[in-house]
Amino acid sequence: MAAVSAQKMSDGKLAAATGRVRADWHAVLDAAGAREWEHPKIAAWLQSEHGVEGWWAQGITVGYEQAIGRRLPGQTADGTFAVSATKSIDGSRAENLDAILETLTAHWGSPASVTPASLYSTARWKIAGETVVAAVSEPKSGKTSISLTRSRIADGDALDRLKEELRQVLDAIAVAGDHR
Repeated sequence: MAAVSAQKMSDGKLAAATGRVRADWHAVLDAAGAREWEHPKIAAWLQSEHGVEGWWAQGITVGYEQAIGRRLPGQTADGTFAVSATKSIDGSRAENLDAILETLTAHWGSPASVTPASLYSTARWKIAGETVVAAVSEPKSGKTSISLTRSRIADGDALDRLKEELRQVLDAIAVAGDHR
């Protein structure tokens, strides 16, 4: 099952970054009438009225929406779901880029877009009707961190199966990288 926001962001880290723990932010949002607001308005309000940095504002907003029953774990603001998996493999991003693209193309066909030149190489595939798989690779201390995210998933019950599929694809990328 996709993680609840509270499982991804500890109260200690949240308080260190924003000055408040989750329950305090939820009380602030309730007092402001945020139960009636859309996701973008909540996040923007946290930034403008309380100086919360963007990433933290998004995390607080998602956690709040989950707490009030507006959003399930793994569910995005548009009502669809997303799931991701990450793995670090030996070698530089440049060394592993071919293995990443070959493995993912074998699994999902030709990508809709590839951006290999930036620090964070990205590629996107449109699969199974409307779902999208995004791959991001970035350098991490002599390794390559690869993150796969499958989004626009209509059925939240499929998240565990799709996360396992992403993990298997990451394992295949690691094996392909070892053979280079």
